[in-house]
Amino acid sequence: SDVYKRQYQRRVHGDNLEGKKNLNMASLVNEKPSEFKYIHRFYNTNIDGKRKIPYALRQVKGIGRRLAILVCKKARIDVHARAGDVTDEDLQRVQDILNDPIGHGVPKWFLNRPRDFKDNFTGQLISNNLETRIREDLERMKKIKLHRGIRHM
Repeated sequence: SDVYKRQYQRRVHGDNLEGKKNLNMASLVNEKPSEFKYIHRFYNTNIDGKRKIPYALRQVKGIGRRLAILVCKKARIDVHARAGDVTDEDLQRVQDILNDPIGHGVPKWFLNRPRDFKDNFTGQLISNNLETRIREDLERMKKIKLHRGIRHM
């Protein structure tokens, strides 16, 4: 029974068996509540600061779950951090990665616009740019009377 008690103490307190708080354990309480931002403005979208950063980034059109997690890892942001705890510099790094994903090591097959019809552009379209390109594609398909275009008439 003493062995089990010691194993339990190691799990709870780490290798520190005197019962002192392990310094490596994360705190659930926000230590700087004055720096917490409840709303971030990112790509013309309000991001909820109470959500975890990858899931908050998903509110922006064109950013999905997998891309949000990948971008957070590339920007060296903890994926378990809340969006309100993220600084403006971190969001700027995320924006830089989303503007040039191939230059930051994101594979081409991961992006939502492979080999664009007009200019052979491969990249990630986000927010208003995505909506504009979808509208242009539908107009082109309607003009040449493709089945996909006719369905939207």
